[in-house]
This record gives sequence, structure tokens and C-alpha cells, in this order.
Amino acid sequence: MKPGALAKQLEKLGLRAREDFLLHLPLRYEDETALAPPGEAPPATPVYLEARVLRAEIAYRPRRQLVVHALWGEVPLALRFFNFYPSQLRQLQRAADEGLLLRAYGEVRSGWFGAEMAHPRYRIVREGEPLATALTPVYPTTAGVSQAQLRARVREALEAEPLEDTLSEAMRRRVALPAFDAALHALHEPAPDADRAALVERTHPAWQRVKFDELLAQQLSMRLAYRARRGRAAPALPRDGALLTALRARLPFKLTGAQQRVLAEVLADLAQPHPMQRLLQGDVGSGKTIIAALACLAAADGGWQSVVMAPTEILAEQHLRKFTEWLAPLGVKLAWLQGGQPARERRAMLAALEAGEATIAIGTHALFQKGVKLARLGLAVVDEQHRFGVEQRLMLRHKADGGVPHQLMMSATPIPRTLSMSYYADLDVSVIDELPPGRRPVKTRLVAAARRSEVLARIRDACTEGQQAYWVCPVIEESNEGTLQTALDTYETLSRELAGLQVGLLHGRLPAGEKAAAMTAFAEGRTQLLVATTVIEVGVDVPNASLMVIEHAERFGLAQLHQLRGRVGRGARDSVCILLYGTRLSEAARARLKIIFENADGFEIARQDLLLRGPGEVLGERQSGAPLLRFADLERDAALIAAARTAAEEMLAQAPQRARRHLARWLAGRQEYARV
Repeated sequence: MKPGALAKQLEKLGLRAREDFLLHLPLRYEDETALAPPGEAPPATPVYLEARVLRAEIAYRPRRQLVVHALWGEVPLALRFFNFYPSQLRQLQRAADEGLLLRAYGEVRSGWFGAEMAHPRYRIVREGEPLATALTPVYPTTAGVSQAQLRARVREALEAEPLEDTLSEAMRRRVALPAFDAALHALHEPAPDADRAALVERTHPAWQRVKFDELLAQQLSMRLAYRARRGRAAPALPRDGALLTALRARLPFKLTGAQQRVLAEVLADLAQPHPMQRLLQGDVGSGKTIIAALACLAAADGGWQSVVMAPTEILAEQHLRKFTEWLAPLGVKLAWLQGGQPARERRAMLAALEAGEATIAIGTHALFQKGVKLARLGLAVVDEQHRFGVEQRLMLRHKADGGVPHQLMMSATPIPRTLSMSYYADLDVSVIDELPPGRRPVKTRLVAAARRSEVLARIRDACTEGQQAYWVCPVIEESNEGTLQTALDTYETLSRELAGLQVGLLHGRLPAGEKAAAMTAFAEGRTQLLVATTVIEVGVDVPNASLMVIEHAERFGLAQLHQLRGRVGRGARDSVCILLYGTRLSEAARARLKIIFENADGFEIARQDLLLRGPGEVLGERQSGAPLLRFADLERDAALIAAARTAAEEMLAQAPQRARRHLARWLAGRQEYARV
């Protein structure tokens, strides 16, 4: 392969600079430091052996193949290659003519004519050629890049000028880590007596050093982003203005202790002259919306506008209803923006925002579209923040004229502590860990689909008693159209099976007016059973709804199941969530259903979800803008994360140049690691 072509293939693996090759670590190792004695090969275990080449030929039974006949000591050995090149045949024939040896790595099996190896890795050697002195690394690769080429480039990177250790000796001693140079040599060229299991399982001290350095680079980049944000200007907002004080005095409920603590944290941030960037997380129904409303009033008291952005129209409408209920009596003018809005209404809202007449704008992604101008944007609230891409959140921030607005991001999908420590190190995090009084725990029932008739009887009885229920349609992975058709079919079927009950239908493809009408009918009790897709996952609050059925629950993710279940249990009655599951369950589906059945705590569910799926799936890698860790594991390496956080603060304070060099080694131009 030409050097330019090889460089392009290596670039596919992200291998450009010296640091890239140093940190391209082996997947596993092969032992070529000792030869297996002739005739001795444990079953199903690869061995490294040396045999003399006798002849090489093409055979045609049972299929075309290259067969090499060799002598392993006194033991006849056949090596078979079903995919080969003509040059390979010529090479092996020359080896036979010259009486050369070959060293092969692979499994030895019994064939028709004795010992055989199928497609072993091999090379031609001369008598007495020395063996390897270290285990042979096997690297992640791509088509067109051989292991030999990778090993040569890695060896070249290792043997260049000595590697600087970016950690001080004191820091290494404190965390019990080897030197960086020694760690890389131990991983790329492990000694024959190295602990193979520790290397493969990534518990070896050399792996601990690499994982710590990766986590440290992540923490440093995020702390620098945090510092840069604090260097920008934002309006300092009053903590006890007239509007905020008035709403707190007239609330029909008392804030929980957790809400009061979180509100104090948010207001303290807003009072600073640099932009807040706080993540507010709390379980389903913990009362995040009132915190957002009070924060918006702090902005209004300072003469600034706020925007509240939600990922779905239903959730945005829920916020609009709540904000209107709380703020309209105070004379606060709200603007409403959504995708399918009549042009005349939209123009009026845009004009009110641009003129500064509307104090708070509430809506969906329509808020950051072209043409939306705010006179004085001081606060942006993003609900269910993980559903918005980084670019979308930046567009919203850029609606501010001049300075940077404060930003409050909210999530009802709790984030496990290790995930928060790692991926949200550039944010301040507040947690509402207490549910409001009166919220009843929801009982979860697992019911096989074969017992569907019993579930229907349960719904009829509940609705006859004056309760209301949801029937959530299954997720169809192939397309949104499939999900929609399932909802329509389910609605028609249930309308027949539960004749006499008022059955409603709600799905994402309904026009905005019909969605609002369907929700209003259900909220007012005119609809007894609401057939819905996952559009009700967030933002639906109907206290009289005490029963939910989730059909084909095995198709839903844990976060979705937990969010959906949170739609009931909001009133005075005991509530039940029935998970209907199909007959053929995968192991992963069984695990999810077991977790949701056994746990009501969103943080524990999120932790289990992290164990099942990994951080990229839980966060939504592309949406979150958070880089996936290549080496460290959030659960197994939690202690390293905590140590890396401490080390990052120490390095930035005491050795900033060392910190920059550490970042340069690890990021090496990888833009996906940059945080905004």
C-alpha cells in the first residue's frame, strides 16, 4: 500500500499524531514468547508453534483452498487457507524449496490426516531466529491496515523522544499510579510473565494510569469551560424582587425542603454578574416547574425577559397552563410560540417579544428559529435538556443581544452520580430529592399479554368508579408511521372492546388544536380512557388518572417506562401501572422489566440503565454533545473519577502549563471532546 493510502486508512482509525498511536491500545494479546512442544496443543486454545515447510499446493475438495504441508517436530501438520493470494502460494513454495520454517499462531485441531490449523497467522523464519520478548498486542484496526503495520507505527511512537509525565510525582504517589511512559510500554509491550487477565480486564496498574489520565483530561477541559463561562458577563438579578416575593406569598402549596434548597442555589447564581449554567434534576413530579417560574420572575424583577423551551408541544402547553395560573394574577405577560401556530397569532407574539412587552416566552423549538428577537433576554430555561442538541441550545443563547443569558437546564430523567461527575463537570448541579406531600407511590404490575382480558375488565371497573386511565401504545422501531398506525388500530379496538366508555386518542401527528382538545377533554374528565403514544411521556398532569397500561412494555427503555409511570399517582387515589409484555422476551428486555418492577427511585433506575446500556446510550451521545470515554468505565472507575476531579482543580491552580500539556496530549485536535 502506498504511504498516502495507508495514511488515509489510519486516519479512519483516528491515528494522525504521535499521541494517537501511543493511545491506540491493544484489545488483547497473543503469546509468541514461547513455542508449543510438538504435538502438544490444548483443545480450543491458540498456540504458537514452529514447523518446517515441506510443500504448498492448491486443493479443490471440499472447496478450493491453499494447503501447506509441514512437519511440527516429527508431527505432520496441515495449514489450510480458504482465502489466499497467488503471491502467498509462491512465497510458501519458495519456503519449501529453501527448507525454511514457519511460525504459526492459532488453534490446532484433528483433521482427516492428522493435526491441522485453519487460517493461522504465520510468518516465514530462518533457523534459530529469536522469539519475541514481549506479548504480541492485537489492535483495533480497519480494512487495509494490518496488525504488522500498526505494531510498527506504535513501536516508532514509543521509541521517539522520552515521554513527559504530566503528573507530578506527588500526585502519582497519592493515587498509586505508575509513570506514564512505563504504563504505555507495559500495555503495548507487556512482559511474558505479565498478568494477562489484569491486562485484558483493564485492572492492571498501567490501565489505571491511562484511565486516570483520560478522566483527568475530561475534567480539565470541563473546568476550563466552566472558568471561561464565569469570565463572561450576564445580568445580576435580584433575589427578593416584588414579583418573586408576591408569587411565593400566594402559592397554594408549601415548597418542600428540597425545593427551597434548590431555589436558594438558583437565585444565588442569578445574582452573580456571570452566566448561570445550572442543571436542575429531579424525579418525575418532584416540582421543578415552580423553580423555573420563580427564576423567571427573578429575571422579570430585574427588567429582563425569559424563555422556557420544551421538546414537545404537550409539555410546552403544560408549562403555559402552569405559568398562566401562577403568573397571570401578577400581571406578567406571557408569549406562546409553537410550530403550527396561525401566522397572525405568531406575528403578534413576536412583536410583543421584540418590543419587550412580553416578559416570558414559552414554546418548543420554534423559540430559537429565525425571526424570534427578544429585547432583553436574561434567562433561558431548557426543559428535558437532553432532548435538544448542543447547536439548538447555542442558538437559544444567541437570542440574547450583547451579553450571555443565564441558563437553567432541567431534567426529569435522573442522572447517576458518576455520569454527573464525569459528563456534567462544567455545570452546577441541583437535585430535588424529595417528592411533594400527597404524592402516592405507584404500584407496578407485570402482566403477560395473554391476560389482556383481565386488564380490560380492570379498566372498565376503574372508569365505572369515576377514575380515568391511560393506554400507552407500543414503540414501533421501524418508523413513526408504524407507531401512528398502531395507535389508530389500538384506539379502534379498545373503543369496541370497552363500548360504553369515552375513549380518546392522542398522538404526535395530530394538529396542535386537536392535541389540545384531546388533552382538555381528558383533563376535564369527559374522556375516561386516553389511548396515546409516548407524547404523554412528559408534561401531562391529570390527578384523576390513576391507572396506566403500557402495551408491549418490553419495547420501551427504562427512562421512558419511568417517565410514563410518573403520569399516574398524582391524585388522592392509589395508582397502578400495568406493564403488558409479550411472549418472547430477550434477556435485555427481561432485565429492564425486572428493574422497573423492583424500583421506584429514578436515580437507582438511571444507575441500572447506565450499567445495561452505557453512557452513550443513556445520554444520547450526539444530543448531549458529551464525548464517550474510550477507556474508563463510569461504574468500575468511580474512585478514579473522584480522584481526577481533585487532581484537575489542583493542576489548574498550581501547574496550569502542565494541565495544558496534559490536555494537548489527550485531545490532540479531537473537536468532539470540546464542551460548550
